[in-house]
This record gives sequence, C-alpha cells and structure tokens, in this order.
Amino acid sequence: MLKIVLDTNIFVSSLLSKHGAPAQVINAWRERDFLLCCSPAIMAEVRRVLEYPKIRKKYAITSAEVEELMELLHKDTLMTPGKLSIEPVIEDDPSDEIFLICVLESEADLIVSGDRHLLGLGTYEGIPIVKVGTLLERLG
Repeated sequence: MLKIVLDTNIFVSSLLSKHGAPAQVINAWRERDFLLCCSPAIMAEVRRVLEYPKIRKKYAITSAEVEELMELLHKDTLMTPGKLSIEPVIEDDPSDEIFLICVLESEADLIVSGDRHLLGLGTYEGIPIVKVGTLLERLG
C-alpha cells in the first residue's frame, strides 16, 4: 500500500472546500486508498493552524470538525515519533522539515504538498514531493 505524508495545507484546504482536490485526498485516505503517515509534530501543526482565529472565523471551521480530524489522525495513521535529526534543508521555513522527518521515519513513498518550500525541493532523499493533483492521478 502507498504510504504518504500530507502537508498541513492539505488538511486545512480539505476543510475549507469540501469538494476540492484536498478533500478528495482526505476522502481517499478515509477509504483506505493509501496509508497516511503522521507524527506528533505534524498533528500539533495542523491543530495550531486550524485554531487561528482568522481561519476559524473566515471559513467557519467548527471545533467539532477540528476534533474529528485530530481524532482520525490519532487513530488512523502510521504514527512516527518525529525524533529523527536531519541536516537543515529548508532555510526559508525550517518548520516544514517535520514532513521530511516523517517521510524518512515512516519510509513513505510521497510527500503531498501545496507549500512552495517543499515543492521547490522536488524530492528529498529520493522521495518525490508532489502536488495534490499528482496524487489524485496516481490513485486513479
């Protein structure tokens, strides 16, 4: 089974547009079309972003939606410790390195992102970093 690390923006976007490509990716995960790999640091980042007052107000994201997603992440992912130390790779946004650590610890096949810092790498340690559309094409 394909193992995938999703960037925070995929989770956030899936709640902003229930029918967009990121929501399709989340639905594919829920249907077990791939194994989602996560870490405590990624979970904390997703929660932090979803709790921004500006985002909650503008997009009417409810606490229930956030908690449902956090519960799914906790229960239905391959959870890695997120403790691996790597050489700095993303100088402009070192916080994105949590996804690189997760992909190495989980031995995942892909990172899926909309983040320009991650996408700018193209690959990391031979692991492709792709946009949502690329993943959806691959899943068929």
